[in-house]
Amino acid sequence: MNSCVISAEGGNGFPSVIYNRLAQQALRHLSTNAEGADDSSSISRVISLLTISTILLSVTLLYFVNKKFHLWRDIKLTLEGIIDRVPKLDDLVELPPLQHPPTTGSNDDKGNKDYTTVTSSSKSQPPAIYDAISPTILQCYSPSTLEKLGTVPNLSADQVSNLAQRSRTAQQVWKSTTFSQRRRVLRTLQQYIVSHIDEICQLCVQDSGKTQVDALLGEILTTCEKIRTLLHHGETWLECSPRDVNPMMMHKSAYVEYVPLGVLGIIAPWNYPFHNMLNHVLSGIFSGNGVVTKCSEHTSWSSVYFHNICRAALEANGHDPELIQLCTGMAETGKALVECPHIDKIFFTGSPNVGRHVMAGAAPYLKPVVLELGGKDAMVFCEDVKLKDVLPWAMRGCFQNCGQNCCGVERLFVYESIVKEFLEAMVSKVQSMKQACPLSSNYVDCGAMVMDQQCTLIQNLVDDAVAKGAKVHCGGKRNTSNGGQFYEPTLLSGVTPEMRIWKEEVFGPIMCVITVPGDNDDVCVQMVNDCPFGLGSSVYSASTSRALAIGSQFNTGMFTANDFGVNYLIQSLPFGGVKESGFGRFAGPEGLRACCLERSIVVDRIPGIRTSIPSPIDYPMNTAQGMGFGKGLIHLFYGDSIWMKMKGIAALIKHG
Repeated sequence: MNSCVISAEGGNGFPSVIYNRLAQQALRHLSTNAEGADDSSSISRVISLLTISTILLSVTLLYFVNKKFHLWRDIKLTLEGIIDRVPKLDDLVELPPLQHPPTTGSNDDKGNKDYTTVTSSSKSQPPAIYDAISPTILQCYSPSTLEKLGTVPNLSADQVSNLAQRSRTAQQVWKSTTFSQRRRVLRTLQQYIVSHIDEICQLCVQDSGKTQVDALLGEILTTCEKIRTLLHHGETWLECSPRDVNPMMMHKSAYVEYVPLGVLGIIAPWNYPFHNMLNHVLSGIFSGNGVVTKCSEHTSWSSVYFHNICRAALEANGHDPELIQLCTGMAETGKALVECPHIDKIFFTGSPNVGRHVMAGAAPYLKPVVLELGGKDAMVFCEDVKLKDVLPWAMRGCFQNCGQNCCGVERLFVYESIVKEFLEAMVSKVQSMKQACPLSSNYVDCGAMVMDQQCTLIQNLVDDAVAKGAKVHCGGKRNTSNGGQFYEPTLLSGVTPEMRIWKEEVFGPIMCVITVPGDNDDVCVQMVNDCPFGLGSSVYSASTSRALAIGSQFNTGMFTANDFGVNYLIQSLPFGGVKESGFGRFAGPEGLRACCLERSIVVDRIPGIRTSIPSPIDYPMNTAQGMGFGKGLIHLFYGDSIWMKMKGIAALIKHG
């Protein structure tokens, strides 16, 4: 705590000694008796003054540059990463047998071969995850092949409580570790991830049906950047935050310190099993907490292995791996985690409906929650864009991870004067997308849907839109030729507010095109805001100022001008939304501090000077004297004129 106390000398104490010494030298030279001084000594004095001035300016510049950009911190952390070599985890982590993808030298014909037929499975119905005959076991299968991957336990409430207790016990030691020790664990994880990119991607592909590139971008890249950001900025974000004091409290120093909450409960979704497993574990343990994660029953198979990587990183660095725990199971397991008395805060990512159940479960315990509940993000193309430049962004925004993104583009607003040209260009691009089992070929653009029931929901939304006047240009139905859970990449136009798809989250490979009439920016803003969700948004325009002017009126938690999805790659930014998209934030200093108790601290600024209670307001009390003294204080510190302040001083003297 002593390191958090603010120095009485203020923020400029560091250069003061240097200033004094240099000033003395300059004064000595200037005061030299000019009589009898020759030209040589005059030149020498000028050179000395110039040297002193240069040193003074350089030291001042270096001080403020370091204060602004944390150069010393970055140098220290870079040297720490180079000199302090972390242990390897290969002997501690055992991965399952992996299905290897074809090599780049295979006979694939640049995508000209038809990969819409895959013979890895002839099943038409997905196997059941839960079987009443074996209620303690969950079945895991691949959504792209419907082949069984393995089983995981379906944990009971007592088992969840036991895991949380074990995490809490380990956290009592972990909370006292230094940031350097915590960074070492994160660097160990980073080293393993970078060295095992292919293996991690293949696990994600097998368990969630995504393509390898989607796994690389959405699982590996985002996680590595999360770790890098915590390594470089995490300690700074959790340093004590000094606060200003009022004139009455000028003899005090005030600051906020960030204290670990204890044990965090995480309910993670299924769309990015690796990143969703590590995301809150990283911020949780770096902030000094234990973490208990309930993974989705749909991606439990890979989550077990990803969880073991985290435990191995703790163990390899001499820490108790019990700090982090994994709960597998159905909805009852998640409910038990929310209601567990050993869990201090819940971070939930999922649907608004389930989010409401999480809030209801936490309410009796007054347990805080952070809810990230998905979105229906808008991407806007103004009439002044170059279509060839923005078409790839529309494709990436709508079809990344087969549309299973909380911040994926679900509404594509195209200005009226370019919508016809846009659709003509887009039809061929969407039709050319290859869909198959992601490990069957090098040329797969769109993978499988993690949940089979999501395909049914998407079909209902598309059918409703078509019945009310929308047009399907391509796709619009399940892809039944692949033997797995696939929905064809779909281009839909003519979408209007009375359709369900206007406001309901799709979470699938649907490019939903909405025409902005009259190329009108104000109308566009109204249409974008006519939505119950409010997570992210983006506007593309030849004029950045115009894009910002439009986007600043969106009721969303995030906005990007002429780009898509980069908010999450800038991990110094908080991630979250408004309305049905939830509340609270993760990532950035706001997200890291959300893992902590914000504790306000006040201490004496000057040794020997302490607050005492003035006798007029001490017990036993004379009301008239106490009121007179109190009004004097208020007039002195809050009066808006010299006369009022003088009156306050007089009252203090009279009643003091």
